[in-house]
Amino acid sequence: MNHEITPMPLSPLLSNLPLPDPSKPCIVIGIEGSANKCGVGVLQYVPPTSPATIGHYITLSNPRKTYISPPGQGFLPRETSWHHHAHIVGLIKTAIAESGKSMSDVDAITFTQGPGMGGPLHTCGIVARWLSLKYSVPLIGVNHCVAHIEMGRLATSSDSPVVLYVSGGNTQVLAYNNGRYRIFGETIDIAIGNCLDRFARVIGISNDPSPGYNIEVLARKEGAKFVPDIPYVVKGMDVSFSGILTTVERMWKGNGGKKGGGKGGGKGGGKGGGKGGGKGGGKDGVKGGEITKEDLCYSLQETLFAMLIETTERAMSHTGSKSVLVVGGVGCNKRLQGMMKDMVRQRGGTVAGMDSRYCIDNGAMIAAAGIFAYQFGERTKIGDSSVTQRFRTDQVDVIWREKGCSWKHT
Repeated sequence: MNHEITPMPLSPLLSNLPLPDPSKPCIVIGIEGSANKCGVGVLQYVPPTSPATIGHYITLSNPRKTYISPPGQGFLPRETSWHHHAHIVGLIKTAIAESGKSMSDVDAITFTQGPGMGGPLHTCGIVARWLSLKYSVPLIGVNHCVAHIEMGRLATSSDSPVVLYVSGGNTQVLAYNNGRYRIFGETIDIAIGNCLDRFARVIGISNDPSPGYNIEVLARKEGAKFVPDIPYVVKGMDVSFSGILTTVERMWKGNGGKKGGGKGGGKGGGKGGGKGGGKGGGKDGVKGGEITKEDLCYSLQETLFAMLIETTERAMSHTGSKSVLVVGGVGCNKRLQGMMKDMVRQRGGTVAGMDSRYCIDNGAMIAAAGIFAYQFGERTKIGDSSVTQRFRTDQVDVIWREKGCSWKHT
């Protein structure tokens, strides 16, 4: 059966904008602060040196700071805002110094306008507005989700991939079509990163460097076994994680909250499936004996990731795409990358993944989406620069994709 995407009408904004002047260099600052990461990136566009070459983008600097809460606790908006307030000016100074440029060289200030946590967004938004006014340069508000995708495309030279966007606050499967990123599937409750973070708090593991990474480390431990009866919840192209989290929490508490010992408690509804996850997937299952932290971390990862692989494969089939781009903080997970590569390899395709420099929230990704918008004439008036906690990926006119531009990243 042939699957076609129904063309969507273009926004007048897309059809009226002129192409940018490819011979003009530019430098932008990107400020990120939507959650517990506060980062500042400096990105430079270098025009082509001859008709036979193309322009390219260089990340000149990309420092960041992370607010790490105590074990068993998440990061709250107030404390996270205080953290960003304490570090943002120093990060700007560091980014400029490391870039080898000065503020007089900067052509625009870009910042995360949303989505994210209100307090941290406000803290960084205020600084971005101040810089724009002080140095009389344009201000550009950026959608955090689109920035993840554009940094991924820029860093991996991906053209038109299916995108799996997995982070602490978002879980989406997307593809570009007619001016916007279209969401094919998403979580209907909590994000995958939130699911992992909350389970890490339940079992009391460290938040340093991140709870998701520490779950990944425990899941890799030799001897970790797959625990049966964990739900596997895929609804069409959407996924649900809240019931899975409740199940593994009950198993841990029924196990006495100890490493080993006791009986596994709680039963999940539904059976597993997909690639490497679900009931009977992975290593030999635990059958009513001891359940360890390692067992539950391994089982949780396998189940969640198998669900994501399934929905991503469906999106590939629908779009006809042969490539997948994995972005967002959870995209750093080596097991997820490995499962995705196994699936895509069977379809004769390729996977583009990134390391923690660009996968985890950072200022360079805001600068990447911002510099594209800047080059195509987009500007944000101070009066329109309020931050918003709800700002969906498919609300953004991705003007540079529709007009087309050739680039490479170094």
